[in-house]
Amino acid sequence: MNNSKKIILVSPRGFCAGVTRAIDVVLETLKKYGSPVYVNHEIVHNKHVIDDLTKKGAVFLKNIEDAPKDRPIIFSAHGVSKKITNYAKDNNKTIIDATCPLVTKVHVQADKFYKLGFKIILIGHKNHPEVEGTMGQLPQDAIYLVETINDINELNFSGNDKIAYLTQTTLSIDDTQNIINELRKKFPNIESSPKEDICYATSNRQKAIKEYADKCDAFIVVGSKNSSNSNRLVEVAKKAGCINSHLLENAESLNLSNYSSSNIIGISSGASVPEILVENIISKFQKNYSLEIENVSLGEEDVQFKLPKEVRK
Repeated sequence: MNNSKKIILVSPRGFCAGVTRAIDVVLETLKKYGSPVYVNHEIVHNKHVIDDLTKKGAVFLKNIEDAPKDRPIIFSAHGVSKKITNYAKDNNKTIIDATCPLVTKVHVQADKFYKLGFKIILIGHKNHPEVEGTMGQLPQDAIYLVETINDINELNFSGNDKIAYLTQTTLSIDDTQNIINELRKKFPNIESSPKEDICYATSNRQKAIKEYADKCDAFIVVGSKNSSNSNRLVEVAKKAGCINSHLLENAESLNLSNYSSSNIIGISSGASVPEILVENIISKFQKNYSLEIENVSLGEEDVQFKLPKEVRK
């Protein structure tokens, strides 16, 4: 061994309840209906998970119109617009909705605000499937996307407008709070959901990384490039004081030479990441260094969501 390193393994990490449920929905649908089953969009944003489910008979579609009418269609954990729901109802015999219940909660709140006559602001990332699904619950002129504080200046509401905001469930807590503070300055009477829209798993993973990142010389967040919550974790680690923080898909994308001068390395993972990917990265370090592994945790998670009735045992 040429030298030793310490790994701080941060929890909570990995699968949240919504992701576990979504993957189970696909597996149970395959069991019940056989393969292939069709999924509108990637069920969750993780390449390893998608490859595994593809091998088992799931087909992931960019466009719902490509789904055969006689096979089950599953909506991904990110949720879908009313347009897609209506299309599926008209064209597909079996619809199974794997939308995370915490995303559904935002959809329900959007609808409530709309029926009460509010103009609605959604804080989120353009083109993210969750944002498309939430905005697609309402007519175009009823909901406005705000990605940054600068976008607030573009909002043209009249003095009489009732205004409310919602947020994507996988945003940075701190960045979102800054946007909310600016919205409150500009619109002192703005309303919000009775409960936080950013989900428990996003909050918990960010808080844990915030707590431990500044104790590390480098930080690895395991996750896919298209995963919003994983990308936010890298930003949180950097802001918490570990500038040398990176998103890695898997052990293959780990270049050990990048960590030769790092003595303490933090590791966590996004909410759609199977633990095997974290274990493989640790194994790669273990083959080259003598490792001390410290497990740290900021609270336990015991949230579970019931499967949709179509696939409940």
